Amino acid sequence: MSLAPPRPDDPAADTGPAPRDIRGQLRLGATWRLLKPYWVSDDRKAALGLLALVVGLNLALVAANVWLTNWNRVFYNALEARDFAAFKLQLAHFCAIAAAFIVIAIMKQFYTMMLEMRWRTWLTGEWLQRWTSGQAYYRVEQSHGADNPDQRLAEDLRTLASTSLTLSLGLLNSVVTLLSFVTLLWTLSGPLVFALGGRTVAIPGYMVWFAVLYAVAGSWLTHRIGKPLIGLSFRQEQTEADFRYALMRLRENAEGIALYGGEPAERAGLRASFDHIRENWRWLMIYTRRLVFVNSGYGQVAIVFPLIVAAPHYFSGAITLGVLMQIASAFGQVQGALSWFVDGYASLVGWQAAANRLLDFQSALGAAEAEHAARDGLRGIALLERDRTPAPGAITAAGLVLALPGRNERRPLTEPFSMTVRPGERLLVTGPSGAGKSVLFRAMAGIWPYGRGAIERPADARTLFLPQRSYVPSGTLAAALDYPSPPGTHDDATLAALLRDCRLERLAGQLQRRDNWGMRLSPGEQQRLAFARAILQRPDFLFLDEATSALDEETEAAMYALLVERLPRAAIVSIAHRSTVARWHDRHLRYRPVHAAGEEPRYLPAPAALPHPV
Repeated sequence: MSLAPPRPDDPAADTGPAPRDIRGQLRLGATWRLLKPYWVSDDRKAALGLLALVVGLNLALVAANVWLTNWNRVFYNALEARDFAAFKLQLAHFCAIAAAFIVIAIMKQFYTMMLEMRWRTWLTGEWLQRWTSGQAYYRVEQSHGADNPDQRLAEDLRTLASTSLTLSLGLLNSVVTLLSFVTLLWTLSGPLVFALGGRTVAIPGYMVWFAVLYAVAGSWLTHRIGKPLIGLSFRQEQTEADFRYALMRLRENAEGIALYGGEPAERAGLRASFDHIRENWRWLMIYTRRLVFVNSGYGQVAIVFPLIVAAPHYFSGAITLGVLMQIASAFGQVQGALSWFVDGYASLVGWQAAANRLLDFQSALGAAEAEHAARDGLRGIALLERDRTPAPGAITAAGLVLALPGRNERRPLTEPFSMTVRPGERLLVTGPSGAGKSVLFRAMAGIWPYGRGAIERPADARTLFLPQRSYVPSGTLAAALDYPSPPGTHDDATLAALLRDCRLERLAGQLQRRDNWGMRLSPGEQQRLAFARAILQRPDFLFLDEATSALDEETEAAMYALLVERLPRAAIVSIAHRSTVARWHDRHLRYRPVHAAGEEPRYLPAPAALPHPV
């Protein structure tokens, strides 16, 4: 798909058919499977009660419209007869109708919004549960199964709930309106009599048939013109989300970009990302222009169409002006009811685009869940938690092969190997960059399924992993220290003392300050904060992946000494390149290459002598 910028002299120029690689299918059956679970959930009683109330108010609005249609006949007959008394009485009746309509419309809107939020709340909870269970969010990112899940969970779920209610209530309103007015229009319009081939032909209720033909023609034309908008709306949401993500990445990496002087490259990347938005918007303009042309023409013609069709009866004296206006009003109601598809097509486009994005996201989550469930040691690394393991209280790995994810196959990083991490021991892991040392830690954490073999660990073991770049959530500094435990787990005095022990004295007085600490703290401060967090969590097994890379050697030694002092029974497993770390460990696992020249790199992690400490 070409996303070159449009010609500046004519940004809305129609240069041919829309791109073909867009998600433009109507997937109504699959979409219904997205909608159904809420209505059979634990919240169904409250939901169905609110829905019944909203439907009742909708029916009351239809009744008010029937009342208004009858009022049209009496009011215009009074005008035609110049009956001032009847005119004043009908104005009073109109005020009553208008007051009732306003009150019902307000109540309907209020309770519809209440039902929409209940539905969205339930949907968000269910999808968040799936996304955050079994590290599905991590696997979706690794497999690139769905772009911008944040937008799908926020915007697309909101659109699904909101527009589903709008469309379904609109459809219900159209059906009830049609049933309420079609008989009235049939009766008022009477038969259309004309001669054809020497025979007299009578079409009963001819205005109803004209309304049906008019609506069918408009619906067919609207769908034919507007169908590409489903896929274009899908892609517009995607490109907008990609642009927002690029802006967020610039903000998160502001310091690195500034140090590199990377502003021109970033600006070029952002402009390229925005060009995708502009090009897709150009196609949206083209097809929206066509759709608006059809809808506007359809709506304008509908104003005079019933008057033109009924005019012969009026001018022949068969009906009065009041009846003519009542026919026009009833025709408008019937035609409007039959035009639900035409009038709601723009909303239907956005609704189906959001549903398609959620269906794709659901498929990605399903693939992640299936991959997690299929991990049996042969089709993925199995993580087993048992009360008893071959080495009591230890973490063991048997026949472990680490691999990289691939679209069709997985490339092995290592030969099969086994290892054991016993309580209280210190294990140093070294090897060439790219050999799979960090992958080993991810497999130990249970988030890396790629490869084969089994890892067993005690069911009650507390494990903690400190990556090179520690995660520091936004909020108070105290909550960031307690993470992943709930905020307030430890008192401020304990946290302040620990910060001083970790050489973060300047932060000891800022525990209740809210900030984006991941942006405010230097890499070295973030790593020392991670050490403080490890001491608070008191894990049985602590894995450090280059967790001191941003520290000087003296501070590094102080942090390891603090760990050994405060966590004497914890097993400590470290990935490090500096030999100064070796003094804090008693075992060494070294990755050594075993591949032949010209082959893909593979390594064998094996016991080795500790490197000489400095």
